[in-house]
Amino acid sequence: MFDRISCHHSSLLLFSFLLLSSAISTALSYGVINVKCKFAGTQRSLVDLKDHDSRRQLRILAGVDLPLGGSGRPGGVGLYYAKIGIGTPAKDYYVQVDTGSDLMWVNCIQCEECPKRSSLGIDLTLYNIKDSATGKLVSCEQEFCHVINGGPLSGCTANASCPYLEIYGDGSSTAGHFVKDVVLYDRVSGDLKTSSANGSVIFGCGATQSGNLDSSNEEALDGILGFGKSNTSMISQLASSGKVKKMFAHCLDGINGGGIFAIGHVVQPKVNMTPLVPNQPHYNVNMTAVQVGHDFLNLTTNIFESGDLPETIIDSGTTLAYLPEIIYGPLVSKILSQQPHLKLQTVNDDYKCFQYTKSLDDAFPNVTFHFEKSVILKVHPHDYLFPYFASVTYESCLPLRAVLMPTVNWPDGSGPRPSLFLCQGHAVLASYNGLWCIGWQNSGLQSRDQKNMTLLGDLVLSNKLVLYDLENQVIGWTEYNCSSSIQVLDERTGTVHLVGSHYISSSACHLNVQYFMIFIFLVTVLLHFMNY
Repeated sequence: MFDRISCHHSSLLLFSFLLLSSAISTALSYGVINVKCKFAGTQRSLVDLKDHDSRRQLRILAGVDLPLGGSGRPGGVGLYYAKIGIGTPAKDYYVQVDTGSDLMWVNCIQCEECPKRSSLGIDLTLYNIKDSATGKLVSCEQEFCHVINGGPLSGCTANASCPYLEIYGDGSSTAGHFVKDVVLYDRVSGDLKTSSANGSVIFGCGATQSGNLDSSNEEALDGILGFGKSNTSMISQLASSGKVKKMFAHCLDGINGGGIFAIGHVVQPKVNMTPLVPNQPHYNVNMTAVQVGHDFLNLTTNIFESGDLPETIIDSGTTLAYLPEIIYGPLVSKILSQQPHLKLQTVNDDYKCFQYTKSLDDAFPNVTFHFEKSVILKVHPHDYLFPYFASVTYESCLPLRAVLMPTVNWPDGSGPRPSLFLCQGHAVLASYNGLWCIGWQNSGLQSRDQKNMTLLGDLVLSNKLVLYDLENQVIGWTEYNCSSSIQVLDERTGTVHLVGSHYISSSACHLNVQYFMIFIFLVTVLLHFMNY
């Protein structure tokens, strides 16, 4: 028996070596194969997820095509970011896309505590106004400075810069001064085609960062691109100069990472809209009911009409979804009642988890939120339940799509998926133990400032097209394939163009083909031996 196996393995090794030699020979003729990551970031614990959202909530309380990176799924970075160009000549900057804030800022050359590197595999750049022929300081005498500070600054002298300071509830802060420079972006010029466009924008030049924004943050970016409702946000500035419409949409791909982000009038798909609550700094909407499966939650009082609960905040910068105690308790109980024999266990002190090996969508109910104007937001079980892995979360890594790669059947009904993953340039074998965790969180257990807020983040927004229409003060969404395309109206010509999805490639994910094939070869042989 030993001789037969040894002979078989020798044949396999010889065949694999010949295959490998051929692949390396081809590689030497054609260079390298670039493997593009989906930028879901480093593996993070569930505690990290909760910390991210906690900081995020404290912060909230206080016809353009943008390439996106990142993933909002649990286990990933929990944020999306875009690449824009700033200055003349332009340099690339990677900034977090944030619908929960207004200010755009990037780290500047004089900053000593700003991050110089990132584990996301991107090259960070410090802005230097001296390197840009179009960069100008914004003085404290200018109207913008008066608007953002609520009036003239005391002690303002001629040609003195306009300072800014943002202090967040978690203790993080960014401070510096405002500058004005050209921001480059891709303007839609045809179906799946763009041309370079630019506009002058005032933004913060960060000189001092602290807390989660300084060099200690391993998943650092160059800054934040605020898409809030204020007239000082980038989209408001571009709209006031006639560059764009004050409308934008995003479709965050929770499976592959990246997605669609477009500024302009989306005409397809059609989206039902609900009014934004007036005089609110964020994207607040009025919820009217909560439905689990076919049943509406039988709440003790009509909390929606009585005004006992604050409005619902829609925020792409939050990872999970937070519900007040009066909704969270009945909702989770109703979900779990569909499978009464489940044995719950707590992971990382916060997450309710259970063992399950069958199709999630067949076993658990959809959760549907109802809003004004009969707009609904349906969340499927495969969205609000996420797998817990001992070694790696699927959404946080790039699966190696090779012919010789093994697959496993996932219990959520999505069919076979790879069991071999590439994480930050390293290969990891997934160790799935059938454990699923509930993504709904109880905001009634949060601190005083965050208590009983309703905050819907990427857990419910991923794989949906979300449309923000600030011209008409409405917002809407629809389920959508975020790896496909949408149709945006060109206001100048009246024509309609396709805008497609994309994700930002990473230098950390470019593998030389020789090493890649050697790795596949070794793993194939190893797995073959393990089968014996």
